[in-house]
Amino acid sequence: MATNEQQDIDPFAAMESLRVALAEAGVVLPSLAVDVASPRLRLVDLGRVRADVAVRLADALRKGGRE
Repeated sequence: MATNEQQDIDPFAAMESLRVALAEAGVVLPSLAVDVASPRLRLVDLGRVRADVAVRLADALRKGGRE
């Protein structure tokens, strides 16, 4: 069950925030999008990525976005 805080977050704003943060870490998720088929759930679809992108994402998470 979603909390009130989760229900108040605009999925489009969340997606854009994630896109910018990932770009700053050198990671691009080409399939990143809002799942418009389930508007009540406010889902952000991260999509599918190549293995090298997954490794860059994992590295960025380990570094905490710090270079």
